Amino acid sequence: MGMGIAQVFAQANFEVVLFDLNVVQLEKAKAETEKNLTGAVAKNKISEADKKATLSRITFSTDINSLKADLIIEAIVEKLEAKRDLFIKLAELNSAETILATNTSSIPVTRIAKDVPNAQRVVGMHFFNPAHLMKLVEVITGAETSVEVAETIKQLTIAIGKTPIMCSDSPGFIVNRVARHYYVESLKVLEEKIATNETVDALMESAGFKMGPFKLMDHVGNDINFAVTSSLFESFHHDAKFRPSRLQQQKVDAGHLGKKTGKGFYNYN
Repeated sequence: MGMGIAQVFAQANFEVVLFDLNVVQLEKAKAETEKNLTGAVAKNKISEADKKATLSRITFSTDINSLKADLIIEAIVEKLEAKRDLFIKLAELNSAETILATNTSSIPVTRIAKDVPNAQRVVGMHFFNPAHLMKLVEVITGAETSVEVAETIKQLTIAIGKTPIMCSDSPGFIVNRVARHYYVESLKVLEEKIATNETVDALMESAGFKMGPFKLMDHVGNDINFAVTSSLFESFHHDAKFRPSRLQQQKVDAGHLGKKTGKGFYNYN
């Protein structure tokens, strides 16, 4: 997600630093970004000059001290403590005016902002996968988020060519709260051997969905999808309708995470 978000901002003429602890991941991100832009050139959506200019605006870094900016968007592992700890570190490196935006898909922004200095500048800016193609962005206001910060992120979302929807803080916000059952119920159908994952995907795509639930889980990553479902299950006090799938847990345990590992509900090797 971070890679796609970086591309979106760079294409909108912003200078971007894309940070990761793992240099291999950064190299993959650079190659994938180049591939995305080359594809856009081939489809006459951008020029070769646009491609080169976009790439020139992205700096790839493993040095956390390079993360000094007006806006920082985190798209790390979907774990509350990790996100909160990162924001506390970033607050030490930056001014009190730096906006700290989280791309979390399920964790309440208010929880992430807890103990972060100047919590009024912590806001949700939730993109959808793949970020460089999907238009929607949820702008989430936590209990401490200032009106000015939320409005700034709304206008920024429009400036980068995306469509913002404003929402209040809640587990899963709007899209993931509604869409969770697209995954959960499909997994139950597979668990109960009512139909195969291929059949479910074909059915949903014939009904108008761009991608069936199992293809989408493989695209997003079964580890990420499972973590989001687990987070909502906890946040809604173990409401049965959000129960994570044992079948998906098995996929995660086996390392069958989807496209990124070459195997998930489908085989990509």
